[in-house]
Amino acid sequence: MVAIVNGETRTLAEGITVAELLVTLELAGRRVAVELNQDLVPRNEFDARVIHDGDRLEIVHFVGGG
Repeated sequence: MVAIVNGETRTLAEGITVAELLVTLELAGRRVAVELNQDLVPRNEFDARVIHDGDRLEIVHFVGGG
């Protein structure tokens, strides 16, 4: 299956969840915001929200500093 992640086409496993994608991208455990098809995904839904063919995701991680 193919999805667009931060503007890049990626081939993903069928049935992958947002949480599993974050592990794949080495972002698990970090403070991130995930938008799936222009809808903000609440953190408590990362494990349950399945990504489908053609979905578009934007993932933003927060960086500290000043």
